[in-house]
Amino acid sequence: MTTQDTEEFDLPRSRTANERLHALIPGGAHTYAKGDDQYPENLAPVISHGQGAHVWDVDGNRYIEYGSGLRSVSLGHAHPRVVEAVRRELDRGSNFVRPSIVELDAAECFLATVPTAEMVKFAKNGSDATTAAVRLARAVTGRRRVAICGDHPFFSVDDWFIGTTPMSAGIPAATTELTVAFPYGDLAATEELLTRYQDDVACLILEPAGHAEPPPGYLEGLRALADRHGCVLIFDEMITGFRWSEAGAQGLYGVVPDLSTFGKALGNGFAVSALAGRRALMERGGLRHSDERVFLLSTTHGAETHALAAAMAVQTTYAEEGVTAQLHALGGRLAAGVREAAAGMGVGDHVVVRGRASNLVFATLDENRQPSQPYRTLFLRRLLAGGVLAPSFVVSSALSDADIDRTVEVVAQACAVYRKALDAGDPTAWLAGRPVKPVFRRLA
Repeated sequence: MTTQDTEEFDLPRSRTANERLHALIPGGAHTYAKGDDQYPENLAPVISHGQGAHVWDVDGNRYIEYGSGLRSVSLGHAHPRVVEAVRRELDRGSNFVRPSIVELDAAECFLATVPTAEMVKFAKNGSDATTAAVRLARAVTGRRRVAICGDHPFFSVDDWFIGTTPMSAGIPAATTELTVAFPYGDLAATEELLTRYQDDVACLILEPAGHAEPPPGYLEGLRALADRHGCVLIFDEMITGFRWSEAGAQGLYGVVPDLSTFGKALGNGFAVSALAGRRALMERGGLRHSDERVFLLSTTHGAETHALAAAMAVQTTYAEEGVTAQLHALGGRLAAGVREAAAGMGVGDHVVVRGRASNLVFATLDENRQPSQPYRTLFLRRLLAGGVLAPSFVVSSALSDADIDRTVEVVAQACAVYRKALDAGDPTAWLAGRPVKPVFRRLA
């Protein structure tokens, strides 16, 4: 069945499952961004299964889903080409004492897709790849400090990054002090940072693009700054990879980093990530050099055959079916519809869609046009009641025009309630519980 637009919308089985999850798993989920604190109270659906752009919860409700798998499932759930590629490898064994031929095939496929890179090493998650990039940058430069883009929300679960967030418990200050931040789009501020820590910054790491396009000449200027100051330029392409172009943002904007990291869309939900880059750097983690060895990436499950088969199927599907263009077209249609619906209900300045069409997010603003968790709660509650599961508006290529149209209808209904709350000057009456919470916070 599909959820109904009613104040009585309830998820009793999901509530019970959430209680059991919290009893056994710290936080009730294996990813903080999937926690039930990110959803209205008692309205955090626990998923039974998914197909294409739809998921079903354990209460039997069907939802149109956005942001699938934290942006990883860009082709839709159980995509037939990906599933078939995985099934073929499962019957042939998944992990051996020596490299499988699939590792060679996958490396050749990836480097053909991302021709700006010369070597690649696979892992299972993004954090391992970004941390390996940082370690490699420190090794080749002999420098200590890591410069992160302070405007981008997440780089790794490892200490060098998490120590800079409000959830820094357990991380020594001495580690955190070695990570410094620069603002996106501001070359002068970045050069000042590099000058202040002269000969001590190993790398600049950033997402090459975010909710706004890079200012003209910015990425080129950053490349020049890294060269002039002798540090490594790392592009975190976990999100931009495939969603900006098949070759990532570096392929779209034509600026080549020294190292880059890919994940999320690479496996369409299967666990695979990649560290790629210039041979002169990457080979330091190999056997064909005379320098001190770098422990780059060495994981038991980093080259499981079925995950690499999934990655190859994803890359083939993107290339043959023009998936990136589909994502942009679907996102453009959704953004236009949501903006029109919000404006029509008089909340166009309060429900705001941002980002590239293939990677849309939304902001929920209060009476003073400031970001508001209570108003986000109201909005999410109404979307869920209408059968839309949308912590963001990040699209998958499995969405149909009918899915987009239905989403816009539900958004319009949510915006009508939003308008009432704005007129009342307080959304509390429409929350039915505590507000949703930010992921990064010091106390539970």
